Amino acid sequence: MLTPLPRTLHAKTEADLAGYQVSQVGNTCSFHMISASLKLLLNFNIDPGALSDEINRLWWKGRFMRVFPDWAVTPRMQVRIIRYLAQTRGLPIAATYQRGDPETLPNTLTDPLAAPIITLLWPWRKAPRIYQGETTRNFNATRSAGGHSMLFAAYDLNHTAGGDFPTPWGFINPWMDNASKLFWMTDEDFRRSWRFWLPGIGPNPLVIIRKTEVKP
Repeated sequence: MLTPLPRTLHAKTEADLAGYQVSQVGNTCSFHMISASLKLLLNFNIDPGALSDEINRLWWKGRFMRVFPDWAVTPRMQVRIIRYLAQTRGLPIAATYQRGDPETLPNTLTDPLAAPIITLLWPWRKAPRIYQGETTRNFNATRSAGGHSMLFAAYDLNHTAGGDFPTPWGFINPWMDNASKLFWMTDEDFRRSWRFWLPGIGPNPLVIIRKTEVKP
C-alpha cells in the first residue's frame, strides 16, 4: 500500500538530491544514473561520458554491456556494468534486476545502502510527461518511441505541477545542470510507461544498486 507520507531517497532534501543531476550528452542516461548512484552510495566519482566510451570499447571486444556502441543500455546491462565496475575498480557494490511494484517502490527510498534505477519505455506518440520541480513544462515532449532511465528519489502525494495536477513521483534525471529541483511525473504517466513491456526488459524494470560490506 502506498504511503501517504512524503519520502525522499536516504532522507535527503530535494535540493541535495537534485545536485546529483548532470545534463547528459548523447544516449548516456544509464551511465549518468550509475554515476549518480556511486556518488550517493560510496562518494565515488566516475565521469558518465568516460564510462560510456569505456563500455563502447569493450563492446568491440565482445563484452556486451550496451545494445550497440553509443546506443541503448537495458536494465540487465546496467547490472553488468555495476558488476564490471565492482571488479575493475574494487568497489563494494552490487546490483540486481527485478520486476518492481509501484505499490512498494517508495519503500526503497528508506534503505540507506540502496539506490533504485527505474527504466521507462513508450511507443510512438505516447511519451510520458516529465516535469522539473513544480513547473508545468513537459521536458519529454517527443513524438518518438523511446526509453529512459532515472534514479527514483522521492514520493510525495502532495507534490503538484504548478498546483494544477499531482506529480507524486520524483527522480534524479540527467536533463539539467545546477538544478535545485528533481523531475516529477504524474501517477498515470509513471505507471503506464514503467509497465510498458518489451522482451527481456519490462514490465516494471527495476535495478537496485547496493553498497556491500567491505571485507577486511
